[in-house]
Amino acid sequence: MESRMSLAKYDTQLWTRLMANEPRKELNDLLTEIGPGEVVVVDLKGVETFDFSFANEFFGKTALSLSKEHPERFLVVENLTEYTRENLNETLEGLKTAMIERRGGELAILGKIHPAYLETFSLITTSGGAITAGEVSEKMQINITAANERLTKLVGMGLIRREKGTSETGRELFRYSTIPM
Repeated sequence: MESRMSLAKYDTQLWTRLMANEPRKELNDLLTEIGPGEVVVVDLKGVETFDFSFANEFFGKTALSLSKEHPERFLVVENLTEYTRENLNETLEGLKTAMIERRGGELAILGKIHPAYLETFSLITTSGGAITAGEVSEKMQINITAANERLTKLVGMGLIRREKGTSETGRELFRYSTIPM
């Protein structure tokens, strides 16, 4: 399930931390209302620009607190302009965090993320469904400990989901996937 929030209703130019307070409250309420595994999409269609202060308060604080305050919920941005994408990416990099951008039916990561985690995220998005740590290990030619570490980090950042299942032999197994397109 997906909930949507339009930032353009607040203004086409979003400046200052103070201006971010009301939309951040709305976003927090949406994240509280949805259930585990569900997604809130922040739609930036019609937003021409926002400054670092707004981005830090609205996106940064939310991304940093997502796994603690809203575990298993996902935050996605879409309809960024070149300018807003650059500002958001710089803000997230400065805070050493990341978030998902949906663009043209594809998922990408904005912000600061280690290349190994980005490579793992890309594998998951192109796998065509859920993938196990063993499959990540095999496809990336890394040991299972490294695969588990990468997957745990991505789950902790709120970039992928982890679902418990059972293997063919009846053992507990976790499958990892991205949000639905």
